[in-house]
Amino acid sequence: MAASRKLVPAIGAFGALLAMTAAFVGTSAAGSGARQASASFVDAGGAVIGWAKLVEDGTGLVHVNVHVSGLTPGLHGIHIHSVAACAPTFAAAGGHYNPLTRQHGLLNPAGAHAGDLPNLIVNTEGIAHLDATTDRVTLTDGPTTLFDTTSGAVGSAFIIHANEDDQVTDATNGGSGGRIACGVIVAD
Repeated sequence: MAASRKLVPAIGAFGALLAMTAAFVGTSAAGSGARQASASFVDAGGAVIGWAKLVEDGTGLVHVNVHVSGLTPGLHGIHIHSVAACAPTFAAAGGHYNPLTRQHGLLNPAGAHAGDLPNLIVNTEGIAHLDATTDRVTLTDGPTTLFDTTSGAVGSAFIIHANEDDQVTDATNGGSGGRIACGVIVAD
């Protein structure tokens, strides 16, 4: 029993140290010009099924964190598309975000589109989490900003597809199939 009493204060001290570290990292990122954005995912019936959070750090990397539920288990392509729209159908989101006119696929030697991301892995309960980073897009001004207005289409959106993206095939966007969920990316 005495050993467990000693463990509780140690865990409490560790937790406090962890909280201080997280607060410092958050303050440091904010102080270095980090920018944030988010999206709320809806399915074809309009029900909210999850969210995404994007943070651009001081080095220019964009951290992408996605949490969704209610999907069929397996791999699903997920991409950033070129238009900030999900209605009246998910086709309103346009094609993949590709301001540098590259080919599709993270494994394509002539790629990747700026909006290409790793596949979303959905578990047997229909829940998926994606934690990825990309240097192909920005949340700040520039040629690859997700808030581009030069094309006449303001902003971008996430699309989750019905099938796995093979990360190579250009003409069919990796064979990822139909659009099953959409989330407009908005600046926070």
